[in-house]
Amino acid sequence: MPATKKAPAAKKASTTADKLAKLGLRTDMDLVLHLPMRYEDETQIVPIREAGFMAGSPSQVEGIVTECDIQYRPRRQLVVTMADDSGPLVMRFLNFYGSQTKQLAIGTRVRARGEVRHGFFGTEMVHPTYKVVEEGAPLPQSLTPVYPSGEGLSQTYLRKAITNAMTRIDWRDTLSPALLAQLKLAAFEPSVKLLHNPPPDVDEHALMERTHPAWIRMKFDELLAQQLSLKRAQAARRAKGAAALPTVGALSQAFLEALPFKLTKAQQRVLDEIRGDLRETFPMQRLLQGDVGSGKTVVAALAAAQAIDSGYQAALMAPTEILAEQHFRKIAQWMEPLGVRVAWLTGSLKKKEKAEAQALIESGTAQLVIGTHALIQEGVEFSRLGLVIVDEQHRFGVGQRLALRNKGLEAEGTSAQTVPHQLMMSATPIPRTLAMTYYADLEVSVIDELPPGRTPIVTRVVDQNRRDEVIDRVHAAALEGRQVYWVCPLIEESEALQLQTATDTHAMLSEALPDLRVGLVHGRMKPAEKQIVMDAFTRGEVHLLVATTVIEVGVDVPNASLMVIEHAERFGLSQLHQLRGRVGRGSAASVCLLLYQSPLGPTAKQRLMTMRETTDGFEIARRDLEIRGPGEFLGARQSGEALLRFADLQTDQWLVEIAREVAQQLLTHDPATVEAHLARWLGGREEYLKV
Repeated sequence: MPATKKAPAAKKASTTADKLAKLGLRTDMDLVLHLPMRYEDETQIVPIREAGFMAGSPSQVEGIVTECDIQYRPRRQLVVTMADDSGPLVMRFLNFYGSQTKQLAIGTRVRARGEVRHGFFGTEMVHPTYKVVEEGAPLPQSLTPVYPSGEGLSQTYLRKAITNAMTRIDWRDTLSPALLAQLKLAAFEPSVKLLHNPPPDVDEHALMERTHPAWIRMKFDELLAQQLSLKRAQAARRAKGAAALPTVGALSQAFLEALPFKLTKAQQRVLDEIRGDLRETFPMQRLLQGDVGSGKTVVAALAAAQAIDSGYQAALMAPTEILAEQHFRKIAQWMEPLGVRVAWLTGSLKKKEKAEAQALIESGTAQLVIGTHALIQEGVEFSRLGLVIVDEQHRFGVGQRLALRNKGLEAEGTSAQTVPHQLMMSATPIPRTLAMTYYADLEVSVIDELPPGRTPIVTRVVDQNRRDEVIDRVHAAALEGRQVYWVCPLIEESEALQLQTATDTHAMLSEALPDLRVGLVHGRMKPAEKQIVMDAFTRGEVHLLVATTVIEVGVDVPNASLMVIEHAERFGLSQLHQLRGRVGRGSAASVCLLLYQSPLGPTAKQRLMTMRETTDGFEIARRDLEIRGPGEFLGARQSGEALLRFADLQTDQWLVEIAREVAQQLLTHDPATVEAHLARWLGGREEYLKV
């Protein structure tokens, strides 16, 4: 029986551990470095009358409960009146437990903290934090920390767990006194203790703005750990072997000569950088970024030609079937007349077709393989994989990129340490700040020039109420021989969002424009069905293409010069920019109309204003970073770990520069400090930091 009684406690403990693990809190050091996101000042009490003059600001009051009732109008709520010598205050709880009526019984002394406002009941606080206290109960001597939390983890529990963890950790500073003096940084232990328990006389503004010396030390340590880890990853990569791909031979030459256009100076510069990397015997890891339509695909194809000229296979992986197929058609059109065998592999292939493709890849007959994440599935073996190209790399999880890289050259019988060269492409330009911080172990190439003949795209923001005018404009464009995209955010009706859907829009436009041929493409169609519609649009047989975001990247129809994006306020900036990039690919003046549903929130307003003001992908990326923050911007949520918790890339760029320099010095001269610092800050979670 005793064992049975203990089981629930054990179960509860493991549940709490699971909840902590979801926040990344697995060790005592994780808890100690779980720093407050804000603070509450519970060090003083103000009279209720005085709090009434501080409407909109949080304040702490104390008084005796005079009334406690559950009311049912205008809705069910617990209404508690308390008073001190200066007057009454009402506390309103819209969500409450029945036991709170006993806890807040008449005559109870309560200390409450919240935002004061003047409402229906007079001076009131809605859902204040409160506690029952004795008369004369002491006030805290420091600001009260509020920690990032998860479901089922109270602030009280977190505070206690962190306080206990602080008694058990090794407080020794990972940085030497000389380095701290040189960088004018505060020591580790007092910095952490101050942040968890700030004294009453602390500079509250500096604490909240994270400019206090204690915060600077935490930010520096975090950035240093990240830079050390990335530089170690780069060194480890360079220590691995890669097949040198030195030959720019007959295929590369014939390919260049067959192109119906000349490379831009930017394309030529970037190609030279990639060719230099491919000649090395350590694996290239280069990020190729360029704005929508800058010509990244042809540069990637030329890199693949160099691998094939050198006797190796190349693989190109794209995140969606439509994009992969677009690459396949374009590159096969260039390469197959030159005698290159290009294989196509996606999850939607029939079993027999998949087996045939896998046989071509394994035997080495297929010199270039293009596909989706099907390339990384079990059973796909390469003969001599020398180059991996990942398009829209931020759309893949870290594990997926790692899996393709690890296909490697093992099949050739070389060391398992040998890995292929890797070229990652992104049409979402990454601001320099981010590239320096998150891609410290990558070389970055930028195509910063558009091919000649591209026309600038005019962007207009239009209220949904003017839909009829937009339909008239679409009709006029089609009658002039131009083609049009109409993009919708959802496939089927969603009551929650009440958005116009692709299927409904297709029906509505077909009815409104009976003399036009209106096509429909969305993610739930079979690939073959999608391709029939896309081919008809490419040939000019479809005047108006209604689509979801499956056409976001890779679709290239020069005759399309008008795009309408429905519910544009629901899209992110980079997605809007990608979608807009589907027009402006020919010589005709192109227009993008952003239809929105009012009223607009501040973030949506910012996004639409940005789209109207600029077509520069790098400027859009910079503003996107400001609006969204780095985690979402980089697709980092897929990696399972947060990127930076404390440093802010908008305000702390100067610290990134210092951390990079110090990281290099420590790696060269002080390996013991490197180990200690990484153990404290990353605790063995380095392998997925960047792939």
